[in-house]
Amino acid sequence: MNIRIGNGYDIHRLVSDRPLILGGVKIEHELGLLGHSDADVLTHAIMDAMLGALSLGDIGHYFPPTDAKWAGADSIELLKQVNTLIIDRGWQISNLDTVVVAERPKLKPHINSMRDRLAKALQLSPEQVGVKATTNEKLDATGREEGICAYAVVLLTNPSS
Repeated sequence: MNIRIGNGYDIHRLVSDRPLILGGVKIEHELGLLGHSDADVLTHAIMDAMLGALSLGDIGHYFPPTDAKWAGADSIELLKQVNTLIIDRGWQISNLDTVVVAERPKLKPHINSMRDRLAKALQLSPEQVGVKATTNEKLDATGREEGICAYAVVLLTNPSS
């Protein structure tokens, strides 16, 4: 069996008048993430990890922010498209692990919903999807609540090789 590992990272600025969406879940907060799509940093980091594992570039290659058709796009739908790219090449996700870095809001009450939404989109069991949250202890841009970032690691397997 062949295995590949990929990692992903994304960060977006927090602004007013935008929804806060993480892992496909809308979270009540006075600020949301600014971006061309829904700016879901968690889902974006996962997509980059998946693409990176197979040396397929990054999400900007497939969903460029210069293309109006991706304006306001639902990142969960984009994630499904990336998953199809992986599956079509004979690969499958063994597991993925993520961490979201945000000072506020507290994400613990939303972790299971995010994990379940991501697992469903990727056709995985929730036990294959790790979602964690932490703060930056008021250090750097995320610590000053200027933005939220996310990291992801994915392990892909190809059982036929």
